[in-house]
Amino acid sequence: MDVGEKLKEARLEKDISLDSLQEKTKIQKRYLVAIEEGNFDILPGKFYTRAFIKEYASAVGVDPDDIMTDHKEELPETEEENVQYSRIQRTRKESRSDKESRSSSLIPTVTVVLLIIAIIAVAVFFLSQSSSPSEGEPAEDTSNNDGGMIIDDPEEEGGNGDADEATDDAEEGTEDGTEEDDGETEENGEASIEVVEEGTGNSPTSVLEVTNVSDGTTLTLESADDEQNSWLEVTGSGDESLFSGNFDADSEPVEIDLAEEDTVSLNIGNSSAVTVSIDGTEIEYPTSAIHQRIDLEMESE
Repeated sequence: MDVGEKLKEARLEKDISLDSLQEKTKIQKRYLVAIEEGNFDILPGKFYTRAFIKEYASAVGVDPDDIMTDHKEELPETEEENVQYSRIQRTRKESRSDKESRSSSLIPTVTVVLLIIAIIAVAVFFLSQSSSPSEGEPAEDTSNNDGGMIIDDPEEEGGNGDADEATDDAEEGTEDGTEEDDGETEENGEASIEVVEEGTGNSPTSVLEVTNVSDGTTLTLESADDEQNSWLEVTGSGDESLFSGNFDADSEPVEIDLAEEDTVSLNIGNSSAVTVSIDGTEIEYPTSAIHQRIDLEMESE
């Protein structure tokens, strides 16, 4: 009995339909039929053939390792994945290096600015000293001159009062403007992501909660490496298929408006080849597994 017949027999013994198996494994029904019939050429590639067979076996209660060992000659060979790729760690290291270089480049600029400010302050001081009356020179007394200028004019008090009121109005306007700006900032808060449940096993399913979702909050899927590809399936609310198939640099980006969805499920065959971000903030995979599933649960503002 070949691997497809053995898996099909186990499925029938468990009384599991192909539709139920598709819902459980997130693998398209046509691929499940191809595995049972031994038509591996229909599957996306050697890596996905082995991954799908393992997932099928787990779903029908068969040990995936036993299947892979007993039918080693039947299955297509692929390179062993020994190194877990972490784009997030690399991005953080590059960001830290960029910040350090920017900080060191700002030091000369700040020094020059402070020097210019000091020169201007000294120049203003000397100009004010030169424009003030010299010591020893009596101040001119105009109190007894006919037609002399009246320094303290009662009428000017009203003018000063108007100026004070204008200043107060300007300050109130500034405070109002600041409050409005604060309100806009709160309204335009960014979405935040929190890991609710971290999956386990060879193909873990992790649950992430996305809060503060608003109009314009976007999920973006991009290629992490031009030389790698992945099998990607994205399902929205009501099991609506948003994307399904091979994913590489030619397929990017896949953008999904989260404001229109309650849940979004990601089935990523090769996580090292796919970058997941929300509003430009890259999401770190909860586990280091190659094949991962991520369920996003949205919470609006």
